[in-house]
Amino acid sequence: MVRFLTAEKMETILLIEDTNALIENLTEYLEMEGYEILLAKDGKVGIDIARKALPDLIICDIQMPEMDGYEVLRELKSTAKTSVIPVIITSSLAEEEDKEKAFELGADEYILKPFELETLLEVIKICMVNDSKKAGKSSHNNYIKKE
Repeated sequence: MVRFLTAEKMETILLIEDTNALIENLTEYLEMEGYEILLAKDGKVGIDIARKALPDLIICDIQMPEMDGYEVLRELKSTAKTSVIPVIITSSLAEEEDKEKAFELGADEYILKPFELETLLEVIKICMVNDSKKAGKSSHNNYIKKE
């Protein structure tokens, strides 16, 4: 029997998160779904990894030490190479002004913590499909909360 292997590249997700339990859950779940996961536990490291690895998508927390998610967005969107990477913000900040600030800075999606892993997976797939259909900036800015 002959097997043919494809040279299809795994989609890469950069997870910028400082909560260990969430890191473990998300990493295990997303790897089982077929994604390669890069990890940064703070914003500064996340920006460095994003610039070097150019992941297909970034999931970023807002409240982190060193550099918060808003600063990460500002940095990523200010550089041509990283400005086109879709960014999903995850946060426990539920105020309207928090989500508006994230969208103004270039977030593609905003998901309230806690969230279901399946919900995040669906948002990831939507972002990646939308990213493959466009050559520039996102315009779908949705607000997703746990039901």
